[in-house]
Amino acid sequence: MSQLEQRSQRDLRLDFFRGIAMLIIFIAHVPANPWTSYIPARFGPSDATEMFVYCSGFASALAFGSIFIKQGFGLGSARILFRCFQVYWAHIAMFFAVTFVVVIGTDLLDTRDYVGQLNLHPFFNDPMQGLVGLMTLTYVPNYFDILPMYLVLLMMVPFVMALSLVHRLLPIAAVFALWLANQYFDFRLPAEWWSDRTWFFDPFGWALIFFTGFAIAAKWITPPPPKRGLVIACAAFVIVMFPIYYWPIASEVASIREFREMTWTALFAKTDFGLLRWLHFMALAYLCIAALHGRKEILAHPLLMPVVRVGQQALSTFICSMVLARIAGMVLDQIGRDLLSVALVNLSGFAILIGIAYMVRFFKSSPWRRPPAALAPKTAPAITEPSGPKQAGEMPLERAKA
Repeated sequence: MSQLEQRSQRDLRLDFFRGIAMLIIFIAHVPANPWTSYIPARFGPSDATEMFVYCSGFASALAFGSIFIKQGFGLGSARILFRCFQVYWAHIAMFFAVTFVVVIGTDLLDTRDYVGQLNLHPFFNDPMQGLVGLMTLTYVPNYFDILPMYLVLLMMVPFVMALSLVHRLLPIAAVFALWLANQYFDFRLPAEWWSDRTWFFDPFGWALIFFTGFAIAAKWITPPPPKRGLVIACAAFVIVMFPIYYWPIASEVASIREFREMTWTALFAKTDFGLLRWLHFMALAYLCIAALHGRKEILAHPLLMPVVRVGQQALSTFICSMVLARIAGMVLDQIGRDLLSVALVNLSGFAILIGIAYMVRFFKSSPWRRPPAALAPKTAPAITEPSGPKQAGEMPLERAKA
């Protein structure tokens, strides 16, 4: 049996951390949300995006990798193509859903220009060019840039799987070579027709973190087990990154500011995925795995299961969170951003996303395919017919099934 076949069972750690990423992404996309001051992006190079992309790569290996092994490259590639089809139309639907929300908000609330807030006026000024760009992914506004990046990464999977047939380390070398070449040659994709702006998330850079997760799930590489020395080293690295990345500190220390200015593009840039983002995320991931070593069962606790469910329905909850975040921002514009209002809006958003995750899970379980007896409520046994002769015309009583 192949290693990919052996790793087909879902890992609660994967779903839990992907669920955490979904909730953080919601917070980060609510306009002028005070809670964004406390998300991971403020304290180090890596943030919820790295978590989402890494977990997506890990999940892709579990979901699709074994198909290539069991069914061959034809069906494996077809499965990837179908997933790309789903992600593509999810992206298109999300664009129009969010656009509808901001148009209605701008028209009805008269608070601010929500259309301009997302820089969507060029789309309405030239809808013919906008539609062509949207459908061909040559028009990718900043708010809508994660799914196109994910789509390109999925399209790379068949090529990576083909390289793995030669040697399991060859895909890793190829992805790293692609990332390195992208740092020097900038394989950028156009994001809008009226300027030279490119995709905010360059898939050729972000392939490094996506296929790191893929390779670990496929067991092409094996992370080191929790060791005291390595845990200390990772913790020290995360601590050192904090003052370098945390702007209230960095802005006050001249040497840190100079270091950031000299190295930002090569080490910290988000578009091309700077190397320190990868190192920071892997250090945090190792610390989390070490903390959960021998304790994975706590993630099945009823209090944590809602987060796990959100992670299990990541695509659905992500799309809904992007729509919901614009609505949340409009609500905050109306009621203010005091401590109670902000907490109410953010926690309500969490509750809605959790509810959506459970709803999607329910429908994915196809309850209509279950036998009727499995759905019917249990009833008490009916009264049995008394013994003795029956009267004429009397119908016999039957015991109902419990």
